[in-house]
Amino acid sequence: MNFITSLLSNLNYGTILFLMLLESTVIPVPSEFVVTPAAYHAAGGNLNVFLVILFATIGADLGASINYIVAYYVGRPVIYSFANSKWGKMCLLNQEKVEKSEHYFDDHGVVATLTGRLIPGIRHLISIPAGLAKMNYWKFLLYTTIGAGVWHAILAALGWYLHAIVPEDQLNDKITEYAEYIKLFIIALVLIGIVYFVVKAYLKKKQV
Repeated sequence: MNFITSLLSNLNYGTILFLMLLESTVIPVPSEFVVTPAAYHAAGGNLNVFLVILFATIGADLGASINYIVAYYVGRPVIYSFANSKWGKMCLLNQEKVEKSEHYFDDHGVVATLTGRLIPGIRHLISIPAGLAKMNYWKFLLYTTIGAGVWHAILAALGWYLHAIVPEDQLNDKITEYAEYIKLFIIALVLIGIVYFVVKAYLKKKQV
């Protein structure tokens, strides 16, 4: 954890990519404390906010792909075994969390890969049921990229906004304070997305 703390205090495009790769596997790295501060510094001219979003999304794609490939080839028993192991608990993982992501995937189909990237608690695990279901990799990668890109753009917008009103020594406290508003906003976005895809599927079925 000291290693991750060191990376968080020295954010650049490489550390952003690496930390988001970790966050999209099973390592507990909160993306709001990576992308938001990076965008905060971008607003001060130290980084480019669009590159922050780009490298964060590439990192998320790489991490999600690792989860997908592992789940695709090792299967559910091994995933559950790891989730219940000492190492899994060190990563704040357990079988219940994996099953929760599977239920979400089962309920919403492949679109869950997109919308699931926006939901706390599921975001970094949604690639596991995609791999278990042997979802087409390129479709998985497309939806992951869109979902992760939207999430990182929201966090970057928050960081850019906070730069104008909050001194740096209060930044983490403000990120925590705004987290609840972000969750509500995300839930609204996800609901809109689900309604859109359900209506689209219904209209397509009706035309057949």
